[in-house]
Amino acid sequence: MKKITFLFSAILFAQLAISQAPIQVEKSGEGNPILFLPGFTTPGSVWNETIENLNGTFETHTVSYAGFNGLVPIGTPWYAPIKDRLIEYVKEEKLTNLTVIGHSMGGNLATDLAAALGDHVTGLILVDALPCMRELMMPGVPASSLQYDSPYNNQMLDMPNDAFKNTALMMARNMTNQEDKVEMMAGWSIAADRKTYVYGYTDLLKLDLRPTLENIQIKTLILGATFPTREMCQQTFEKQYTNLTNKTISLADDSKHFIMFDQPEWLYSQINSYLTSNAQ
Repeated sequence: MKKITFLFSAILFAQLAISQAPIQVEKSGEGNPILFLPGFTTPGSVWNETIENLNGTFETHTVSYAGFNGLVPIGTPWYAPIKDRLIEYVKEEKLTNLTVIGHSMGGNLATDLAAALGDHVTGLILVDALPCMRELMMPGVPASSLQYDSPYNNQMLDMPNDAFKNTALMMARNMTNQEDKVEMMAGWSIAADRKTYVYGYTDLLKLDLRPTLENIQIKTLILGATFPTREMCQQTFEKQYTNLTNKTISLADDSKHFIMFDQPEWLYSQINSYLTSNAQ
Protein backbone atom coordinates (compact mmCIF):
# COMPACT_ATOMS: atom_id res chain seq x y z
CA MET A 1 0.00 0.00 0.00
CA LYS A 2 2.86 2.35 0.84
CA LYS A 3 4.40 1.71 -2.58
CA ILE A 4 1.11 2.54 -4.29
CA THR A 5 0.74 5.72 -2.26
CA PHE A 6 4.32 6.73 -3.06
CA LEU A 7 3.79 6.04 -6.76
CA PHE A 8 0.59 8.10 -6.81
CA SER A 9 2.34 10.97 -5.00
CA ALA A 10 5.25 10.85 -7.44
CA ILE A 11 2.91 10.97 -10.45
CA LEU A 12 0.91 13.84 -8.91
CA PHE A 13 4.09 15.78 -8.19
CA ALA A 14 5.35 15.25 -11.74
CA GLN A 15 2.05 16.44 -13.21
CA LEU A 16 2.11 19.52 -10.97
CA ALA A 17 5.67 20.31 -11.98
CA ILE A 18 4.74 20.09 -15.67
CA SER A 19 1.63 22.23 -15.20
CA GLN A 20 3.72 24.93 -13.51
CA ALA A 21 6.54 24.95 -16.05
CA PRO A 22 8.03 28.41 -16.66
CA ILE A 23 7.83 28.01 -20.44
CA GLN A 24 6.03 26.10 -23.17
CA VAL A 25 7.88 25.42 -26.43
CA GLU A 26 6.50 24.48 -29.84
CA LYS A 27 9.08 22.79 -32.04
CA SER A 28 8.81 22.49 -35.81
CA GLY A 29 10.88 21.90 -38.92
CA GLU A 30 14.42 20.71 -39.55
CA GLY A 31 17.74 22.45 -40.01
CA ASN A 32 19.78 24.89 -37.97
CA PRO A 33 17.78 25.87 -34.86
CA ILE A 34 16.17 29.24 -34.20
CA LEU A 35 14.70 30.08 -30.80
CA PHE A 36 11.87 32.64 -31.03
CA LEU A 37 11.12 34.60 -27.85
CA PRO A 38 8.05 36.88 -27.69
CA GLY A 39 7.58 39.92 -25.52
CA PHE A 40 5.71 40.47 -22.27
CA THR A 41 2.14 39.02 -22.28
CA THR A 42 2.67 37.99 -25.92
CA PRO A 43 2.08 34.40 -27.09
CA GLY A 44 4.70 32.63 -29.15
CA SER A 45 2.26 32.66 -32.08
CA VAL A 46 3.20 36.30 -32.69
CA TRP A 47 6.16 34.84 -34.60
CA ASN A 48 4.09 32.58 -36.88
CA GLU A 49 4.16 34.85 -39.93
CA THR A 50 7.87 35.55 -39.46
CA ILE A 51 8.57 31.81 -39.39
CA GLU A 52 6.46 31.28 -42.51
CA ASN A 53 8.56 33.91 -44.30
CA LEU A 54 11.98 32.53 -43.44
CA ASN A 55 14.21 31.86 -46.42
CA GLY A 56 15.66 28.39 -46.01
CA THR A 57 15.00 25.42 -43.78
CA PHE A 58 15.21 25.79 -40.02
CA GLU A 59 14.21 23.97 -36.87
CA THR A 60 12.13 26.53 -34.98
CA HIS A 61 11.51 26.56 -31.23
CA THR A 62 8.75 29.02 -30.31
CA VAL A 63 8.28 29.95 -26.66
CA SER A 64 5.33 31.09 -24.54
CA TYR A 65 5.62 32.08 -20.88
CA ALA A 66 3.93 30.97 -17.67
CA GLY A 67 1.01 33.18 -16.66
CA PHE A 68 0.35 34.23 -20.26
CA ASN A 69 -1.30 32.56 -23.26
CA GLY A 70 -3.42 30.39 -20.94
CA LEU A 71 -0.40 28.85 -19.19
CA VAL A 72 -0.40 28.23 -15.43
CA PRO A 73 1.41 30.98 -13.46
CA ILE A 74 4.59 30.25 -11.49
CA GLY A 75 4.56 33.09 -8.96
CA THR A 76 7.52 35.31 -8.15
CA PRO A 77 10.26 35.86 -9.02
CA TRP A 78 9.05 35.38 -12.58
CA TYR A 79 11.77 36.40 -15.03
CA ALA A 80 14.65 34.43 -13.49
CA PRO A 81 12.98 30.99 -13.62
CA ILE A 82 12.06 31.58 -17.26
CA LYS A 83 15.65 32.50 -18.10
CA ASP A 84 17.03 29.50 -16.20
CA ARG A 85 14.58 27.09 -17.85
CA LEU A 86 15.45 28.42 -21.31
CA ILE A 87 19.14 27.81 -20.64
CA GLU A 88 18.31 24.28 -19.49
CA TYR A 89 16.14 23.73 -22.57
CA VAL A 90 18.91 24.69 -24.99
CA LYS A 91 21.29 22.28 -23.25
CA GLU A 92 18.74 19.46 -23.00
CA GLU A 93 17.86 19.76 -26.69
CA LYS A 94 21.57 19.96 -27.53
CA LEU A 95 20.95 23.02 -29.68
CA THR A 96 24.10 24.21 -31.40
CA ASN A 97 24.69 26.81 -34.08
CA LEU A 98 21.62 28.41 -32.52
CA THR A 99 20.15 31.78 -33.51
CA VAL A 100 18.06 33.47 -30.83
CA ILE A 101 15.48 36.05 -31.91
CA GLY A 102 13.68 38.04 -29.22
CA HIS A 103 11.13 40.84 -29.30
CA SER A 104 10.92 43.32 -26.42
CA MET A 105 11.31 41.32 -23.18
CA GLY A 106 12.18 38.37 -25.40
CA GLY A 107 15.22 40.41 -26.40
CA ASN A 108 16.27 40.61 -22.75
CA LEU A 109 16.01 36.83 -22.47
CA ALA A 110 17.90 36.45 -25.76
CA THR A 111 20.67 38.67 -24.38
CA ASP A 112 20.89 36.58 -21.20
CA LEU A 113 21.02 33.36 -23.20
CA ALA A 114 23.71 34.60 -25.58
CA ALA A 115 25.86 35.65 -22.62
CA ALA A 116 25.31 32.43 -20.66
CA LEU A 117 25.46 29.78 -23.36
CA GLY A 118 28.73 30.62 -25.08
CA ASP A 119 29.33 28.54 -28.20
CA HIS A 120 25.73 27.24 -28.31
CA VAL A 121 24.53 30.62 -29.64
CA THR A 122 26.03 31.85 -32.91
CA GLY A 123 23.34 34.35 -33.93
CA LEU A 124 21.41 37.04 -32.07
CA ILE A 125 18.60 39.31 -33.28
CA LEU A 126 16.98 41.77 -30.87
CA VAL A 127 13.71 43.33 -32.01
CA ASP A 128 12.82 46.63 -30.32
CA ALA A 129 14.38 45.50 -27.04
CA LEU A 130 16.36 47.52 -24.51
CA PRO A 131 18.78 46.07 -21.95
CA CYS A 132 17.57 48.49 -19.27
CA MET A 133 13.98 49.58 -19.78
CA ARG A 134 13.96 51.28 -16.38
CA GLU A 135 16.59 53.82 -17.43
CA LEU A 136 14.36 54.97 -20.30
CA MET A 137 11.10 55.00 -18.34
CA MET A 138 12.37 55.99 -14.89
CA PRO A 139 15.78 57.69 -15.33
CA GLY A 140 17.97 57.55 -12.25
CA VAL A 141 15.65 55.28 -10.26
CA PRO A 142 17.60 52.38 -8.68
CA ALA A 143 16.34 48.83 -9.05
CA SER A 144 16.38 48.44 -5.26
CA SER A 145 13.54 50.95 -4.95
CA LEU A 146 11.17 48.75 -6.97
CA GLN A 147 9.22 46.24 -4.88
CA TYR A 148 6.37 43.84 -5.56
CA ASP A 149 4.41 45.35 -2.69
CA SER A 150 3.98 48.94 -3.85
CA PRO A 151 1.05 51.37 -4.13
CA TYR A 152 1.15 51.22 -7.94
CA ASN A 153 1.24 47.42 -8.06
CA ASN A 154 -1.55 47.14 -5.52
CA GLN A 155 -3.64 49.56 -7.55
CA MET A 156 -3.08 47.46 -10.67
CA LEU A 157 -4.00 44.26 -8.83
CA ASP A 158 -7.22 45.80 -7.51
CA MET A 159 -8.19 47.56 -10.75
CA PRO A 160 -11.69 46.57 -11.95
CA ASN A 161 -11.75 44.52 -15.14
CA ASP A 162 -13.38 47.29 -17.19
CA ALA A 163 -10.74 49.81 -16.17
CA PHE A 164 -7.96 47.30 -16.81
CA LYS A 165 -9.38 46.61 -20.27
CA ASN A 166 -9.36 50.32 -21.10
CA THR A 167 -5.76 50.56 -19.94
CA ALA A 168 -4.80 47.54 -22.04
CA LEU A 169 -6.46 49.03 -25.12
CA MET A 170 -4.66 52.34 -24.66
CA MET A 171 -1.30 50.59 -24.27
CA ALA A 172 -1.93 48.45 -27.35
CA ARG A 173 -2.64 51.53 -29.48
CA ASN A 174 0.71 52.94 -28.38
CA MET A 175 2.47 49.80 -29.60
CA THR A 176 1.13 49.39 -33.14
CA ASN A 177 -0.16 51.47 -36.03
CA GLN A 178 -2.50 48.66 -37.06
CA GLU A 179 -5.93 49.28 -35.55
CA ASP A 180 -7.07 45.78 -36.45
CA LYS A 181 -4.42 44.34 -34.11
CA VAL A 182 -5.33 46.42 -31.06
CA GLU A 183 -8.14 44.23 -29.68
CA MET A 184 -6.00 41.12 -30.00
CA MET A 185 -3.02 42.70 -28.27
CA ALA A 186 -5.16 44.10 -25.47
CA GLY A 187 -6.70 40.64 -25.12
CA TRP A 188 -3.30 39.17 -24.30
CA SER A 189 -3.03 41.45 -21.27
CA ILE A 190 -6.66 40.98 -20.23
CA ALA A 191 -6.33 37.19 -20.35
CA ALA A 192 -3.05 37.18 -18.45
CA ASP A 193 -2.79 36.11 -14.84
CA ARG A 194 -3.03 39.49 -13.11
CA LYS A 195 -0.28 38.85 -10.56
CA THR A 196 2.06 37.65 -13.30
CA TYR A 197 1.25 40.79 -15.28
CA VAL A 198 1.93 43.12 -12.34
CA TYR A 199 4.86 41.42 -10.63
CA GLY A 200 6.44 40.22 -13.86
CA TYR A 201 6.57 43.82 -15.06
CA THR A 202 8.34 44.75 -11.83
CA ASP A 203 10.94 42.09 -12.63
CA LEU A 204 11.47 43.67 -16.05
CA LEU A 205 11.87 47.17 -14.63
CA LYS A 206 14.53 45.89 -12.24
CA LEU A 207 16.59 44.39 -15.07
CA ASP A 208 19.81 46.01 -16.22
CA LEU A 209 21.61 43.88 -18.78
CA ARG A 210 23.96 46.61 -19.98
CA PRO A 211 26.96 45.07 -18.14
CA THR A 212 26.00 41.64 -19.53
CA LEU A 213 26.47 42.92 -23.09
CA GLU A 214 30.24 42.88 -22.57
CA ASN A 215 30.08 39.07 -22.51
CA ILE A 216 28.55 38.82 -26.01
CA GLN A 217 30.96 38.69 -28.94
CA ILE A 218 28.73 37.25 -31.69
CA LYS A 219 27.41 39.43 -34.49
CA THR A 220 24.17 40.96 -33.24
CA LEU A 221 21.41 42.60 -35.26
CA ILE A 222 19.37 45.19 -33.35
CA LEU A 223 16.09 46.12 -35.02
CA GLY A 224 14.15 49.08 -33.68
CA ALA A 225 11.02 51.08 -34.32
CA THR A 226 11.17 54.80 -35.05
CA PHE A 227 8.32 55.87 -32.77
CA PRO A 228 8.17 58.64 -31.64
CA THR A 229 11.09 59.88 -33.81
CA ARG A 230 13.96 58.21 -35.65
CA GLU A 231 16.54 60.51 -34.06
CA MET A 232 15.36 59.82 -30.52
CA CYS A 233 15.26 56.06 -31.08
CA GLN A 234 18.68 55.97 -32.73
CA GLN A 235 20.22 57.79 -29.77
CA THR A 236 18.48 55.50 -27.28
CA PHE A 237 19.67 52.28 -28.94
CA GLU A 238 23.23 53.54 -29.37
CA LYS A 239 23.41 54.61 -25.72
CA GLN A 240 21.84 51.46 -24.28
CA TYR A 241 23.96 49.11 -26.39
CA THR A 242 27.29 50.90 -25.92
CA ASN A 243 28.80 47.80 -24.27
CA LEU A 244 27.89 45.56 -27.23
CA THR A 245 30.77 45.76 -29.68
CA ASN A 246 29.77 43.55 -32.63
CA LYS A 247 26.40 45.06 -33.54
CA THR A 248 24.35 46.57 -36.32
CA ILE A 249 21.41 48.85 -35.52
CA SER A 250 18.66 49.17 -38.12
CA LEU A 251 15.41 51.12 -37.65
CA ALA A 252 12.03 50.55 -39.29
CA ASP A 253 10.31 53.71 -40.51
CA ASP A 254 6.66 54.32 -39.63
CA SER A 255 6.62 51.63 -36.96
CA LYS A 256 5.77 51.36 -33.32
CA HIS A 257 6.86 48.60 -30.93
CA PHE A 258 5.34 45.63 -32.79
CA ILE A 259 7.42 45.82 -35.93
CA MET A 260 6.08 42.43 -37.05
CA PHE A 261 2.67 44.11 -37.41
CA ASP A 262 3.66 47.57 -38.65
CA GLN A 263 6.50 46.69 -41.05
CA PRO A 264 6.39 42.91 -41.52
CA GLU A 265 8.10 42.76 -44.93
CA TRP A 266 10.95 44.93 -43.67
CA LEU A 267 11.33 42.65 -40.65
CA TYR A 268 11.39 39.48 -42.75
CA SER A 269 14.00 41.01 -45.06
CA GLN A 270 16.23 42.06 -42.18
CA ILE A 271 16.04 38.67 -40.48
CA ASN A 272 16.63 36.71 -43.69
CA SER A 273 19.59 38.87 -44.69
CA TYR A 274 21.15 38.35 -41.28
CA LEU A 275 20.59 34.58 -41.33
CA THR A 276 22.18 34.33 -44.78
CA SER A 277 25.21 36.43 -43.86
CA ASN A 278 25.68 34.68 -40.51
CA ALA A 279 25.31 31.12 -41.82
CA GLN A 280 27.97 28.72 -40.63
